[in-house]
Amino acid sequence: MRINELIQRLRLPFRKEKELYSSLYQIIGFYPETLAYYKQALLHKSMRERNEKGRLVNNERLEFLGDAMLDAVVGDIVYRHYEGKGEGFLTNTRSKVVQRETLNRLAAEMGLTELIQQHSSNFSHNSYIGGNAFEALVGAIYLDKGYDACMRFMEQRVLNSFINLDHVAYQEVNFKSKLIEWSQKHRVNLEFRLVSQEKDKHGNPTFLTTVLLEGVEGESAKGFSKKESHQLAAKLTLQQLKKKPQFIDAVLAAKSERLNRARAQADEEARKKAEKEEAANANAVAAKADSAPARRSLETEPTVSVVTDDDFDLSDIKHDFRQPSREDIIAAAEKAAFEGQE
Repeated sequence: MRINELIQRLRLPFRKEKELYSSLYQIIGFYPETLAYYKQALLHKSMRERNEKGRLVNNERLEFLGDAMLDAVVGDIVYRHYEGKGEGFLTNTRSKVVQRETLNRLAAEMGLTELIQQHSSNFSHNSYIGGNAFEALVGAIYLDKGYDACMRFMEQRVLNSFINLDHVAYQEVNFKSKLIEWSQKHRVNLEFRLVSQEKDKHGNPTFLTTVLLEGVEGESAKGFSKKESHQLAAKLTLQQLKKKPQFIDAVLAAKSERLNRARAQADEEARKKAEKEEAANANAVAAKADSAPARRSLETEPTVSVVTDDDFDLSDIKHDFRQPSREDIIAAAEKAAFEGQE
């Protein structure tokens, strides 16, 4: 092997790391100290990489940590930004910032999506890969630089450039529509069931609604109107879908059971229909067989000649029954004599 080629190969990993350093600096605003955290944050599970101990390595653990840090940091920012606002408003505003749709958009706009290591076929099947990587990136920043670095990243890089906090805070989010959209996308039956309708101690009507996905109970919420209770129950159920994989598993298992029952019912109806058609065909064949002897007897019946008066019509037979006269006898004799002389 040539020396130049060897040097080139040795330089390649360092060149890639230099490119990653530069790309991360453009996104987070500082150079990482421990690059390994950030490499893991960008490693999707579809790569199925293993560490030196043979264990699978991906960004899911960092995603878990980053999710918790985002809640804390964004909650801190929202709390200080909106003095005097109630807990409901603050919670709602934080939820809008950290929801997966927002994080997914941030990952794309900041260029983070382009750095994710994954099999190309996976991105089309999971639209939240970018948002998951963003959470993992926040987890990596926390491990590398601490809480204050996460705060600076969100305030200076995210909120100053990509998110208008006031616009997001006062933007109406229809959680019920989002849940309906999710259920339609995954072909899951959705029901908002009114559990109770009561009055509070001040006489105001309250409504308690439970969300059911394929009959599996989601979250329940109480509101001063059906619409409000639907919105709150939908919001809590969306959070449950995000944070509790076992809940999604239960919903999809119930969906699979429903589809299996529907297929079994369709098969049973098809079987009964086939049996009915088979019986009808058998009856038709039997009826045809019963009518065959009578038809054959008609076909083999001997032909009887019918005698009509026309068969005895003798008008074409001519005969003269008169007695010959003397003149006729003499004429006949002369004729015979004359023919004999010839």
